[in-house]
Amino acid sequence: MESRFYLGSILIYCTLLLFLVTIDGASYGTHKRGISSVFSLFNLKEKSKFWNEAVIRRDFGDLETSISDKVGVANYTKAGNIASYLKLSEVDSMYLPVPVNFIFIGFEGNGNREFKLRVEELQRWFTKIDHIFEHTRVPHISGAFTQLYKNIDDKVQQHQLPIISHINYNFSVHAIQMGGKVSSVFERAIKILARRENVSDTRDGSDAIWQVDVDMMDVLFTSLVDYLQLESAYNLFILNPKPDNKKAKYGYRRGLSDSEINFIKENKSLQGKINEAGSVPQKFPDLFKSKRPLYEKNPMAKFAWTITEDTDTVEWYNLCLDALNNLEKLYQTKDTADTIQIKVMELLNGKNVDLKLLLEKELKSGDFRGLHAECLTDTWIGKDRWAFIDLSAGPFSWGPAVGGEGVRTELSLPNVERTIGAVEEISENEAEDRLQDAIQERFSVFGDAIDILLAEIDIYELFAFKHCKGRKVKLALCEELDARMTDMKSELQSFQDEEYDESHRRKAVEALKRMENWNLFSDPNEPFQNYTVARDTFLAHLGATLWGSMRHIISPSIADGAYHYYERISFQLFLITPQKVRHIKQLPVDLQALQDGLSSLLLPSQKIIFSPYMLPLSEDPALAMAFSVARRAAAVPLLLVNGTYRKTVSSYLDSSILQHQLRRLNEHQSLKGSHAHSRSTLEIPIFWFIHGDPLLVDKHYQAKALSDMVIVVQSEESSWESNLQCNGQSLLWDLRRPIKAALAATSEHLAGLLPLHLVYSQAHEMAVEDWIWSVGCNPLSITSPGWHISRFQSDTIARSYIITSLEESIQLVNFAVRLLTKQHTSDQTYKLFRSQERELVNKYNYVVSLWRRIASVTGELRYVDAMRLLYTLEDASNEFFHYVNETKALLHPINCTKERRVQVEFDMTTIPAFLIVLGILWLVLRPRRAKPKIN
Repeated sequence: MESRFYLGSILIYCTLLLFLVTIDGASYGTHKRGISSVFSLFNLKEKSKFWNEAVIRRDFGDLETSISDKVGVANYTKAGNIASYLKLSEVDSMYLPVPVNFIFIGFEGNGNREFKLRVEELQRWFTKIDHIFEHTRVPHISGAFTQLYKNIDDKVQQHQLPIISHINYNFSVHAIQMGGKVSSVFERAIKILARRENVSDTRDGSDAIWQVDVDMMDVLFTSLVDYLQLESAYNLFILNPKPDNKKAKYGYRRGLSDSEINFIKENKSLQGKINEAGSVPQKFPDLFKSKRPLYEKNPMAKFAWTITEDTDTVEWYNLCLDALNNLEKLYQTKDTADTIQIKVMELLNGKNVDLKLLLEKELKSGDFRGLHAECLTDTWIGKDRWAFIDLSAGPFSWGPAVGGEGVRTELSLPNVERTIGAVEEISENEAEDRLQDAIQERFSVFGDAIDILLAEIDIYELFAFKHCKGRKVKLALCEELDARMTDMKSELQSFQDEEYDESHRRKAVEALKRMENWNLFSDPNEPFQNYTVARDTFLAHLGATLWGSMRHIISPSIADGAYHYYERISFQLFLITPQKVRHIKQLPVDLQALQDGLSSLLLPSQKIIFSPYMLPLSEDPALAMAFSVARRAAAVPLLLVNGTYRKTVSSYLDSSILQHQLRRLNEHQSLKGSHAHSRSTLEIPIFWFIHGDPLLVDKHYQAKALSDMVIVVQSEESSWESNLQCNGQSLLWDLRRPIKAALAATSEHLAGLLPLHLVYSQAHEMAVEDWIWSVGCNPLSITSPGWHISRFQSDTIARSYIITSLEESIQLVNFAVRLLTKQHTSDQTYKLFRSQERELVNKYNYVVSLWRRIASVTGELRYVDAMRLLYTLEDASNEFFHYVNETKALLHPINCTKERRVQVEFDMTTIPAFLIVLGILWLVLRPRRAKPKIN
């Protein structure tokens, strides 16, 4: 019995164990990561609002009164982690609105080839332009023997911020078509302001090349933008003026041509008159007084269309016309010498500081060696927020002389003459010849009557689409074909009789159905849009060009790096000379011009500190050794634009070696170019090497931006033949005045600005070149030696600071959200987390509200106001991150405490096992019948 009882006890214990389910003794389980919300503030969809209030948590008091503790605990534990409970997800992208105006002049039907744009065409083509771009960064390349900003092994390079940014540009395109009065003003201005490029050219005007004074055109564009109050957007003018037959080929230039410079150089009496002359009167004195806003606020839509009436611009038209008439009277009685004198006096009294200083020095010396003509172009970037393309000018070319890509050629821009003009308005004789050729070619292969009739229909249809639709003057041949088509319908109907076989009847019915929908020979005044291949080709090319303008001048890529906003910028200029001079002002460097140029790189809210120092190599052996170690020589092969091969040996400084040597000189003190232990001041060291023989940086450059310094070289060569060309002529650099190169390198070091031809391509995963927009008198272009910063570039500098702050804030918030994702929820942490929740939500909402405010202010191009919020955003992001860490530290002891209570759950799957055990017990423990004893 004892053994039987022992066995029964074991079976009962096993039965009880079958009721027990998995003991939950672990503190954490495995949780899935929170899924990004579709309604995320920064995950913009096609039809979603830019800002979605669902991202920001509701008022905390509403939660306290509406949710009971039991429901709150259930929701908290069910969420799995704190980020899911708070409905926080990582930010994928954020959008900055960018307003853009495309202003069409000469497309109302009175311009070149009387080309007329219609709103249907613009909507059909220009809505295809990508209106959302990611902000991109171009990786740096170390070393002097690699082409600048080309493909590199990205795996070994660490980026402070992602190459493809979280920040996206959301463009709102507003197309504006100007009326005939505006077109006539620009046509008249081009006619009056054009001068012969070659003063000795006596050929007929149609064969000569003409140069239009872009400084005077600058006044017209600026006054129109100011009059219509379009300053709160980026304005791109597309011109299609009717060309003057006497001035067929023209372009835009600032300053003088080579022929005019030689004329002054050889004419000593003219030089004397210029030196003795006084100031010249202002040409456009009253253009800025009146204003008539075109709209109260930019439409901020993906695509909007506005047609201006002549009444909108009549006042501006009258003012410009009076000024141009007075200017025409001034030039009518002038000979070549007088015209050149007037132009030189305008430059000496104008606002172009670089040209003014250069002319003053060259007139004083009398040799004019450093005065070179700027390139003739058909595009231009103004000093304010406007640029233009003239489709009737040129065509021109510029870019690398040998081995370059994306160079500007004569076919780079759309051309009305080549596309629309090539297929427009053929004569009656030409139309008849083309029709006869098509008939002979097509009818030679047919013999059946129905097939011949169908072939005739095909020919007439194709001919009508090409030469009858959309004509202003109807061809007589088209009228004859219209009558012939009526007869053909009767002939096709006769094929439906039963005497013809089934195939003939089917072909006739199909042909009649085709002809029912035709309107090929309708009245030309009927409102029908003719989408020809030529027009579509032109519009597609124009759309691609405008897309490129947004990529290169409005929202360009910047150099890889984090560029922060500082209230004060301290430029430490180290002028390194071979020998010591008595005073720094005796050096061949215009310090005032350089300081003015550096000041133009700053925003209105920033202050400049300019500190020049003189370091003679003769008194500093360590610096002289660093200079000698970094100096190299290279054999550079040159293939000139005329096909001549030349090998030159150039001397240059290796920037990597020089940077390393200069760092070693500063081992015992903080390296210049650090943040000066303050977020309010940035120090930028500029090492300016003055040398007698021609000297460059990394074989091809006059200045180079490095991570902690800027290197500039200056030498005595006044006409250095570069590896760039424009319109078949090599571009000459004046190595005595490297201010333009110095400002370009400093802007890259300060805010990441790159040359206008460079942009990052996601398709190639590297920087690509497009030289179309390398124009304007700014430091980033090649077609002009000017160094005035445009508003496009100053806005890019401001956006660089803003995007850096937003990007770092997003990274910090995303990291904090990831920490909250790892914090699992449980009953034990609920009450403690509730004490932190209110402040956590408030801090997160405050960061989001700052993102929202900065994006709104930036979309209105109020960059100075946005700068005031950057420090606040940095502090708010850090506070949210620190509070997340505090919350994590507060919950950590509870999460690490081991559970001592065993949690038992009932499982229905144990019932069959329980019945089996009961059956076994019954069989084992049931009473047995006593066995009879047998003696």
